Amino acid sequence: MKIIVTGSLGNTAKPLAEQLIAEGHDITVISSSETRKSEIESLGAKAAIGSITDVNFLTNTFEGSDAVFAMTPPIMGETNIVENTANAGKNYAEAIAKANVKRVVMLSSVGADSPVENGPIKGLHHIEKLYGELENTSVTFLRAGYFYINFFNDIPLIKNSGILGGNYPDNIHIPLVHPVDIAKAAAEELVKTTTGKNIRYIVSDSRTPADFAKVLGNATGNPGLPWVEFTDEQSFEGMSQAGLPKEMAELYVEMGRGMRTGVVQKDFIEHGSPVDGKTKLEDFAKEFSNVFQS
Repeated sequence: MKIIVTGSLGNTAKPLAEQLIAEGHDITVISSSETRKSEIESLGAKAAIGSITDVNFLTNTFEGSDAVFAMTPPIMGETNIVENTANAGKNYAEAIAKANVKRVVMLSSVGADSPVENGPIKGLHHIEKLYGELENTSVTFLRAGYFYINFFNDIPLIKNSGILGGNYPDNIHIPLVHPVDIAKAAAEELVKTTTGKNIRYIVSDSRTPADFAKVLGNATGNPGLPWVEFTDEQSFEGMSQAGLPKEMAELYVEMGRGMRTGVVQKDFIEHGSPVDGKTKLEDFAKEFSNVFQS
């Protein structure tokens, strides 16, 4: 199959491209960076260098493909983040329609069913709606859990303050996922023959913040590491002091509030809380420890 992979050689796109190439598919990887071209080609893929804001570039790249893996960057700019994300999805949707692509797998997120109280995920909600309107295109919305690798951002908090925390309590269950597990699920979905619009949750583990603190604390030589529940105001202040732009910090606070109230997890739970990924929290803790020590 001729498959287009967006996302350059990121945490999900690279292992996805590698798996599809190993399976014998004809892979083109889209990247905005010319410096990625040789690395993409060294994997055995074709490189399409251009901007996802350029609909003509996307259309030409999608032309003649059997399937497209569509993902947008997690944070697009420092302002108008949700709007920018939705606009990127709009460009994809327009190019998919013009190129008459029959099969799309979209990287979405747990919580994308909701139009409110989910922070940056709101942009993916709008994109799902756009893709849902595509005619003659089968789409699978691959709703991923909270990325394990986001915990790397908490290393300074652990090292400097001896705590782990967020604006939600330690006893709620949060769906987690490793990018490698997303790649495996995406590879499965891209080669399927399906019709209509479908939802698949990809989650590696579902654990509580108390588990986060215990498992990651033990892995980094910090037994008894506590989980501290911040207020929304404390959470915003902490992220601002860490250098996050105001709008970005506000969106992350909103997402944390959505986890606290259950808005983000609601549809995942209603789907039976499926856990298909193989990488458990304890597995990731080894990876986390290596980064922590370095």
